[in-house]
Amino acid sequence: MTPRVRGALSAALIAVACLMVPFGALAAWAAYGLADPGRYVTAMAPLAADPAVRDAMEDEVDEPLRPFVHDFARTPAFPAAWDAGNRAVHDAVWSALHDDSRREVTVDLAEVGRRLAPGHVSEALPRTKVAVLPAAELDRLRKGYDVLEVAGFWLPVTAAVLAVTGIAVAACRRRALTATALGTALGGALLGLAVAVGRHFTLTDLPDPVHRPAAGAVYDALTGTLRTVSWLLVTVGLAVALTCWLSGRYGSPRAPRGSAAPVPDPAPEPTRARA
Repeated sequence: MTPRVRGALSAALIAVACLMVPFGALAAWAAYGLADPGRYVTAMAPLAADPAVRDAMEDEVDEPLRPFVHDFARTPAFPAAWDAGNRAVHDAVWSALHDDSRREVTVDLAEVGRRLAPGHVSEALPRTKVAVLPAAELDRLRKGYDVLEVAGFWLPVTAAVLAVTGIAVAACRRRALTATALGTALGGALLGLAVAVGRHFTLTDLPDPVHRPAAGAVYDALTGTLRTVSWLLVTVGLAVALTCWLSGRYGSPRAPRGSAAPVPDPAPEPTRARA
């Protein structure tokens, strides 16, 4: 291939790879980050002390349970119960996504009480079920999760393969690596922008504006990993691009353009002795 063809092919491969970066990060986060119960519980744990989240939780329970939830949410045992409840919710939704059940997903508060460690007020939790996910949403979530599970693995792998191939076929590999690094940083910035825009529309579409502070706190807790990945991609991409630029500018000295290497003088012909 000519250098021009190699440059065009390299640019196309690198551009596609960089476009896949934010989508691959989103898919991997949704398919694998949220699927891990430990990470989910850890992300939600700080919300036990958020007043807006506690108030929204009290508003969602039935009227007979509201006084109990109000008092219990302000006891030292509530953080442990909050973690146990979030784990129970995660397990219930995860089980519903992997079976053919068409029933509403619920969580039994008595089951949450049994998950608490001895010494907590597990016996105080009433025997009632709390709705978590309506049955009408299950089919859509199952199909969406199946797509995300495939995309969460193959999009990052494909992006890496295309980027490496684009750098390998480039006529100037340092320039191709710089473009890949800048494209990765741009993908990280787009990922952060997508998280911010998603937060705006998520809160705007809520039917009850009173619950927006609580929904915002939950959204921020769940997308904390995405924001970290976004900043990491931007930082690493800019660092690699700067390193490539500095190595090209202050690396091994090159001859100035237009100057030709000196041509050595031809060796003198040996003189012949006269007869």
